[in-house]
Amino acid sequence: MNNRLKNLQKYNLILASGSPRRQMLLDGLDLSFEIKVKSIKEIYPPDLSINEVPEYLSKLKVNAYNVENLKDNDILITADTIVVLKGKIIGKPKSKTDAKEILQKLSGNKHTVITGVCLTSNKRQRVFSSSSRVYFREISTQDIDYYVEEYNPIDKAGAYGIQEWIGYIAIEKIEGSFYNVMGLPTQLLYEELIKFVE
Repeated sequence: MNNRLKNLQKYNLILASGSPRRQMLLDGLDLSFEIKVKSIKEIYPPDLSINEVPEYLSKLKVNAYNVENLKDNDILITADTIVVLKGKIIGKPKSKTDAKEILQKLSGNKHTVITGVCLTSNKRQRVFSSSSRVYFREISTQDIDYYVEEYNPIDKAGAYGIQEWIGYIAIEKIEGSFYNVMGLPTQLLYEELIKFVE
């Protein structure tokens, strides 16, 4: 029997995300969890370095919850993913037109995807992040138009989902965690959860 996994399964994990990708990825770790989504304004200090933004926002999201009300075996998981192109954060598109413009910028370039994760119990907190480099080939306007119209990636940082059609036809290679690009660095999360409950 996997004692590390068995010990982890004793805890009540609370995923603070409405993202179906994050829910699917956490489920893939064979851990049961509940979903509690509370919105908070994702504002970070302008002088914060880009690499610090995802961890800052994942920690900020904890403020929407009453940590003192967590039970002894509760672990709250908050996360935030950003896409960085040429030193600038690319947010979620505001419209289909915006999504197409973002994908034009990503076309033929490499970008970085950083996910910050915060684990919180009623006793302690742990924040960490994972970074992946994604290389896009040149994408034709026709392919971009098709993807945006068919998949409507308005809810996704960088205007794309790596697990969708655009990922199959446009991504040449990835350096780092594939699942991190989807929104949750599962390998790192698993190891950090085990350390968190030790």
